[in-house]
Parts: sequence; structure tokens; C-alpha cells
Amino acid sequence: MLEIENVSKRYGETVAISEATITFRAGTVHTILGENGSGKSTMVKLLSGIVQPDGGMIRLDGRPFAGNAPADFQRVGFATVFQEVLIAPDRTVTDNILLGLDGLISRRIPRDKRRETAAAALGRFAVTEVPLDAAAGSLPLAAQQLIVLARAVVRKPRILILDEVTAALDYADRESVFKLMRQLAAEGCLLLFITHRMDEVMSLSDRISILRGGKVVKTEDCGVSTPADLLKAMAPQTAAELSDA
Repeated sequence: MLEIENVSKRYGETVAISEATITFRAGTVHTILGENGSGKSTMVKLLSGIVQPDGGMIRLDGRPFAGNAPADFQRVGFATVFQEVLIAPDRTVTDNILLGLDGLISRRIPRDKRRETAAAALGRFAVTEVPLDAAAGSLPLAAQQLIVLARAVVRKPRILILDEVTAALDYADRESVFKLMRQLAAEGCLLLFITHRMDEVMSLSDRISILRGGKVVKTEDCGVSTPADLLKAMAPQTAAELSDA
């Protein structure tokens, strides 16, 4: 479904991504692993249209794709839930979930269907009750994360990028989000999952790519390597120190 080939991105003298090549398959959870500074955040931004690559190519369904802005990626089925919780604090939960769907003049979702549509998106995964008419900024961080995830789900994405989305959630909501991820993969969606929790990696992933210093160290099916092997590939020095200890 999605490929990046020799994709690179620099910020001045800093090389964030260097000639990265990964093939992503439809109907899978593909986890991106790496330490802080490995290039994960830059890859998320590249695949969300926030920044543009300096070199290389992105292919979608086997054809070159050159989106120049987030809207270009959204139009072809990408949706991203960022690590930072991005809401319009003074607007209602319903408005936040449907944010960006309406045009300047017309409404994609009729006014009398807006609450129903927002509730259905939350209902796919949220265990915690989220009041649809409350101002989003008045709610706890965990509820705000559910709102942002519902905003992605309501778009019915082909490719869903999840960047550390479970960090703020309690156990019940986290497990429900995991169930949603498996359901979406079974429906043919590609999920790019960024997490630092090895238990999530091993239980959810179909494929794993490891970044180190902006380079793709390896991509393999989950289960080929043990958690210790994955840690060693991510950070050889840290793995050696843990082994010595």
C-alpha cells in the first residue's frame, strides 16, 4: 500500500532521516521503533505532509505520491494522531471530532447528524464517557486524547498513524484502542504505530522497523527477534550496559 524509498530529511547540518526505505503492507500494524532522536518524529511528519523530504520518493498503491501539505495526505486517506494532543479548547467535543471535515461553505456532515457521527466515532473504542457538548479544553488529558483519536477514526482512513497515543490513557481505554487497531487492520487499514513500550510492540505488531540515527536498521516480521534483540538493534550501547548489569 505504502512505500518510502531512499527518503532523506535534513534540518541544516542535522540529518534527521537518511535514505530510509520501508515497504508498508495493507491490513497490518507496522511499528516504528527507535530511541529519542532516531528519526521517528520526522518520519511521522513526512508521512503527514507537515515537512517535505529533501530526497527520495513516497509511493502510494505503487504510484509516486508527492503531497505538499497535510490536506494532500488527508485527501488520499492518511490520518495522524500526534503525540501532542491537538484540540481547539474552547470548542465542543463534537466540533473537535469533526474539525476539518467541513468546507468553507458546505458541511460534509449535516447539522442534525453531527452529534450522532461524533458519538459513533467515540463509540468504536472509548470506554470512558466523553460528553459531546462539553468544551474539549475543560476535560482531562486522557479524554482529550480520545477526542483526537476519534477525529482520525471519523475520517475512515486507509492509513492511520498513531504516535505514542496510549501514554495518557488508562488501562481500559488503552485495551479498547488496541482492539480497534486490530479491527482496522482486519478491515484492510494500514496502521503505523510508534511506541516505546515493548509489551505493546510484541502483542500488536505484524511488522517492525527500527530506526537508529536516522537510518532504517532493519524491517522484519514481529517474532523474528526477541525484545532483547530489538533493544540491541535500537541502542547497542544501552543493551550492552543492561547486559553487563
